[in-house]
Amino acid sequence: MTFPVLGPGRDQQSIQEQLEAMRINDVSWRDGRAFTLAYSAGQDVLDVAQDAYQRFANENALNTDAFPSLRKMANDVVNTVLGWTHAPDTGAGFMTSGGTESLLLAVRAARQRRRRQDKRQTDLNIVLPTSAHAAFEKACSYFEVTSRRVDVSPDWRADSLAMSNAIDDGTILLIASAPQYPQGVIDPVSEIAQLAHNSQINCHVDACMGGVTLTYLEQLGNDISPWDFRVEGVTSISVDLHKYGYTSKGAGVLVHRSKELRNDQTFVTDNWLGGAYGSSGILGTKSGGPIASAWAVMHYLGDNGYERVTASARSTALAIANHIDKHPSLVLLAQPEATLLSFASNDERLDIFTLADNLRRRGWYLDRQSPPPSLHLTVNAIHNNVMTLFLQHLDEAVTESMSGADATQGGSQGAYGTID
Repeated sequence: MTFPVLGPGRDQQSIQEQLEAMRINDVSWRDGRAFTLAYSAGQDVLDVAQDAYQRFANENALNTDAFPSLRKMANDVVNTVLGWTHAPDTGAGFMTSGGTESLLLAVRAARQRRRRQDKRQTDLNIVLPTSAHAAFEKACSYFEVTSRRVDVSPDWRADSLAMSNAIDDGTILLIASAPQYPQGVIDPVSEIAQLAHNSQINCHVDACMGGVTLTYLEQLGNDISPWDFRVEGVTSISVDLHKYGYTSKGAGVLVHRSKELRNDQTFVTDNWLGGAYGSSGILGTKSGGPIASAWAVMHYLGDNGYERVTASARSTALAIANHIDKHPSLVLLAQPEATLLSFASNDERLDIFTLADNLRRRGWYLDRQSPPPSLHLTVNAIHNNVMTLFLQHLDEAVTESMSGADATQGGSQGAYGTID
């Protein structure tokens, strides 16, 4: 294989034109055509996010002594999330690059806490439901901890009794999700956290999808299952801002009940010739762009703005769920408790992944899940503008999938993440 060479430098206009040409087949997420991966609360919010990102894109948050503006913005962001999650006065946290890094650090923190308490302990494990995010598997692989998955209950929520039976002396961490991603329901956080409290181990609540939404749904008067630091036994919570916070990609927060627990996620060394090196997370060099974007969008929207976009996403999710629930060939897997939902086929003539293919040809991008074979929607504020068209295309695509040549072939299952 011959690898290409760059050749001589090019002018900016030709580069921009090629960039635009390369993304011609990308999903039009700004127009609300993606029910996954990208989030929008409107062009005005995107403009604020992108302007702030650009202003600080090349500043380096590795050492905020050089960039105190980044320290100020990051502290403001973390403190806001501590407020959202009803952290005690002892609460503390750090910004991360997003959910995956937050979940990796939650596992590391649990491992480090156990090592502080008993350095001889080996064969460590975490207990989590089958619905918990795939990034926990990544964390276990990275940190040599066993993933002990437990089947969920028929309602797709974590089975706290089954989790209790899976705990042993090597268990360092229990996982609950608010909501879990695949079916969009909230795990019984109080029950799981009580198990952790009784065993004196960590309990992490993965609220990457729900941390913003559940906060503002409660402020709007909705009855929300307990999920945050008001629940005794919860030791850490992850909240993504580049999802329902509508900030630029690369912005998440991991908060802990105390600074001592937060210290377990950090890394410090002086075992080289360059002096003291400290890091709050996986990354060393970190662009200031996501930090500035998060700060700017959060202050731009404010509480009233977040209430507005949360209400919009929630009402749209419920309307879509209601439409699917009444459809003769589709079955809603669970009533959404936030803004995530999934559905399957209840008609043997309809292959759910063929339906996804036909929706993709109409410009819509949905997650494809299994087991069971199903489609997933992450509904956000922008989808209020396109809901009627989506439901029209959904009905059309169901009919086409059951009557066309594709009906006997089956569609592609796809993947949640790729390694291309």
